[in-house]
Formats: sequence, structure tokens, C-alpha cells
Amino acid sequence: MTPRGPCRSPKGRSKSRVGAGWARCPVLQSVNQTQRPSLHLKMAVDQGKLDLPKEPGVYLFKRADDRVLYVGKATDLRSRVRSYFAKNPDREMIPRLLQESDKIDFIVTQKPTEALVLERELIRSNQPRYNSLLKDGKSFPFIALTGHEKPRIMFTRNPPKGSKFWGPFPDAGSARLVVKLLRRHFGIRDKTDKPPFGFIESEDDDYQERVMAAQSVLDGDASVLIERLQSDMDQASERLDYERAARIRDMIGSVQSAKSENIVSSRFYQDSDAVGFATSGDSGCLVILHAKKGMIRGQTEYQLIHRGDVSDSVSLVLSEHYSNRRPPKSLLVPSPLGDSMGDWLSQRRGGAVEVRVPMRGELAKLRTMADRNAEIHLIRGTRSRSLEKAAADDAARLLGLDTLDHIVCFDMSQTLGKERVGASVVLRKGRPSKEDYRTYRVRSDARDDLRMMSEAVSRWAKRQEEWPDLLLLDGGETHLSAIESTLDGMGLLGLFPIAALAKREESLHMRGRETILLDRKGRALVHARDEAHRFSNAFHKKRRGKGALADPLEEVDGLGAKKIQALLRHFGGRKGIEHASVKDLRDVPGIGKEMAERIRAHIQRR
Repeated sequence: MTPRGPCRSPKGRSKSRVGAGWARCPVLQSVNQTQRPSLHLKMAVDQGKLDLPKEPGVYLFKRADDRVLYVGKATDLRSRVRSYFAKNPDREMIPRLLQESDKIDFIVTQKPTEALVLERELIRSNQPRYNSLLKDGKSFPFIALTGHEKPRIMFTRNPPKGSKFWGPFPDAGSARLVVKLLRRHFGIRDKTDKPPFGFIESEDDDYQERVMAAQSVLDGDASVLIERLQSDMDQASERLDYERAARIRDMIGSVQSAKSENIVSSRFYQDSDAVGFATSGDSGCLVILHAKKGMIRGQTEYQLIHRGDVSDSVSLVLSEHYSNRRPPKSLLVPSPLGDSMGDWLSQRRGGAVEVRVPMRGELAKLRTMADRNAEIHLIRGTRSRSLEKAAADDAARLLGLDTLDHIVCFDMSQTLGKERVGASVVLRKGRPSKEDYRTYRVRSDARDDLRMMSEAVSRWAKRQEEWPDLLLLDGGETHLSAIESTLDGMGLLGLFPIAALAKREESLHMRGRETILLDRKGRALVHARDEAHRFSNAFHKKRRGKGALADPLEEVDGLGAKKIQALLRHFGGRKGIEHASVKDLRDVPGIGKEMAERIRAHIQRR
């Protein structure tokens, strides 16, 4: 076991990045695509563990901040997403998309047609930059029955307020035909309040009964309409009018297509969250499908340690999830949660929240869909953790260490001596621990990689509360010697192993050992190095972007915006500061002798 330093104990608390907020419960763990090995893959998102289900659904390429870059649909999610990593991509935008993306999310649907509808809606709501060709402002159409005393039926992309509506329909032609058939056979008025041509309404006619018959067709019971059409088709065949019989046959097909179940959308999904839950041993996964205005809008996933009954685990996660967001009007759950949870949700919303366990109908189907997504994410999460832990164990055996459950890796970046920054990343059991990532701006005048890294490691070591199983450096033998010297000067050398990993040959250097050329058994180390390189470069790019607008005086350690403003006011501008002596600088309120000397030295260096 790697020795630990004195008085260095873990805090015993963890934070997991979940959805848009921070979950503070120690049993919750988020799963996202940024936590995947990027072995030899020079792109942000990678194919290392794209073990997506072989089922229909939609996939979303996202940035780390959850901004959606691209939405796509697939009849087989695994095959479709993996095709993006082909050696010769079929679209020019794919390399850029992969470079900019940090994770891939997905939602499983029951049918490819549902994926088509959901894809379109997610594109409309998120406006991803790489779906620009689909930004046409249109949506799939609905069939609506208005709220008038005599309801009117219409084909529309924006159902009017107060109406009942069905859809959206991927096949607009079928939807138009269904409206035409319902008007013809049941005498339903159109949006201008006119009955169909040739339909005679009598005074004792019950219009509401005909509306209910049309509504039953749209709800899925099209037997009456289909029987009428089949009768018309038979009569046409008897008259040897085969052309008309064929047209009626096509009409029947359109009705059957329009009435087919579409779980991703329903007029009942107005403001609902459907909770799905799955367990395996003491591992659990909870998925929340978010539905608004008749359509699934997205999902949130939580991995957790499940001990006890389902209600306890679900209540625990929901209390975290809704602690920083407003609950919906309706919450569909797998089992009763109790009055106290319902009261808390209503209090958080500022109005009543209906918590129910739907047993039948469209809401039950939506909640079952959430269960299915939870099952898939649970399987992937379990497999992912086991593969990442296996990679860490392989690396430990390769280096002859008891464990590599905790790896810290450093990398530095600069551009011609400017924007000198570094970063450290942490892998726990082979998986990136994002809450432990740190960035560093070099404060000294160091311009070379060795001194810059020594400064960053020194600052890191002073703040540590637990030592890693391995400190890994992005570099070669000279980096190893420099950092060992730094830690020796701090009295910390020997508390944990140190290694340096050179990029070109993937050669690992450790004191007193022969150089190791890494193969697949060292994939966890390569992943740590690549992740540190990615994170450091991202921070460097961010700093470079700010650098064009930043004040050069910000590079002076301890000189903040308020003191810079005081200097500018005192000397009347930049030129005055540049020509000021140390004595002149000390006359500015808040600028002492040491700070004045630092400012003067910085100006002279530039």
C-alpha cells in the first residue's frame, strides 16, 4: 500500500456533476461521456466505450457545459454513433464535431418513427450549430380539435390554446388525409366552421357524438372508420372499380399509421416528469424524462448506490434533483413516495404537484419508457466502471504497485512564454474525477516547462489532504528529475510514486527502473496523460481568448482589477504607469513597496 503523509486524511465528502447543478449527496454519481478513455485519440469525445444500446433513439453530442452541438436519430444507436469515428468520415463537419464535443447522451425510443419526431423537437428546442440545415422553423404537424361549442378539426403545426391535439406526425400527408377522412365520415367542421362538402346536418343531429367518434379514432380506436372504409373498398371491388379500391386501401393504411402509438409525444404530456428506476445488486440508476407541451424534451440520469427500498432511493434522488430546480405539475413515479415528499415538492413548486403511479394509458407508457432508459444506463454504467477499474488494475500490475485507484497527472501549456498555464487531472479507479481537476496560472517568471511544472506541483502539494497512488507527469526524464527535486525540497519525496510519460514513444520513466514502453496494459496511464493534456489545452485556449482583451498588468501576482483601476486613475493612463518609479507607484493607495517592485519588474521585463 502506498504510504500516506502525516495529517493527510480525506475529507470524506464528494460532489458529483449531475445535470445542470451540483448533487451534494455522497451516494450519487453522474455518468457522462467525458469520463471515457481517450487512448491515442486526439479528440475531445472518443469511441473508447461507446457501448450504446442497439435500439432506436436519438443521440446528442454535447459540450461539458451541456450545450448541445448536434442531434441525430438512429434505428441502432450503437452502430450509428460509432460510424462517426470511421477513418474516413462521410461529412466534413464530423472531425470538428468530435473535437468540440465532450460527451454523448442518448434517449431510447420504442420505434424509429418516435426517434424521428424526438430528433426534430430536440433540434428545434436546442438549435445545435451542426444541425444548421434543419433550422427551418418548422415542426411536425398535429391534428387538433378546438375548444369551440362545436369543435372544429384542423391540421396545424401550432395547436390553438384550449384544444385537444394528437401528434406530432412525421408523415404530414397521412395526417392531412386522416383529417379529410374524419371530416367526410363524421361530418366534423373545419377551422372556418364549415361542414364538409355534401354533408347534410339535421336539426336533431348530435354533433358531439360525431366528435367523440372522431376523437376515438385519434385515440387509437379506428375500428369504426376502418370498417366503413373496408365496406367502401369491397363495394368498389364488386363494381370492378379497382382504382378506387386501391385508393381506399391506401386510406386504411394512412389511418392505421396515424393511430399507431407514439410514446414520445402526447397531449397528456403538458408539464410532467416521468421517473424510471433500475437496480442490479447495490447499484441503481434513476432516469427522469422531462415532458412539456406534449413532447419529451430531454432526460437526466443519476447513478447511485441502492440500499433499501425503491421509494427511499427515488425520494433521495428527487430531493437532490429538485433542490435547485422547479418541480413539474405532474410527477410519474415507480412507487408511492409518501405525503411528506409530495408536500415538499409542492412547496418547492409554489403550487400543487401531483405525484402518481400510473398503471395504464399513455402516462404509464411514458413511465415504462423511463424504466427502459434506466435499465440501459445501469448496464452501461456498471460495465463502464468495471472496465475502467480493470484498466487501473492492469496499470498497477505493470508498475508493480498495490493499487492505482488514485492517479494525479500534470501537464503545462504556453505560447511563446505568454499565457503560461498548467492543469492537474485526477482518475479514481480509472475514471476521471472532475471535481478534483485543477488549473494553474504560472505566477513566477518561469518560461520553461520544467520550472513551470515545478511551481504547479509545489502549489498542488501544499493543498493536498490525501496523497495519490501515483503522480504522473506529461514529459520525460528531465521532468521526473525536476519534480523529484521540488518535492524533496518540500520534504515530500518518497510519500508516493512519481512517473513521467513521454508522448512520442509512450515511454514511462520511474526512478531506479528501466524505461517501460506502454502497451494496452498501460491504457489507464495514457488516458490520464491525454486527459491532462486536453484539460490543460482547453484552459490555455480560454486564457488566450481572454488575453486579447486582458490588461497586461493582470499578470502581476496579487494585482487585481481594483488596484489596476487605482493605478490608471492616479497616473492618468498606461503610459504614466510605465514611466513611474517604485517610489511613484508606492504613492498609490493599496500599493505597498513589494507590490510596487513587482509592477516595476514586470514592466521592465515586457
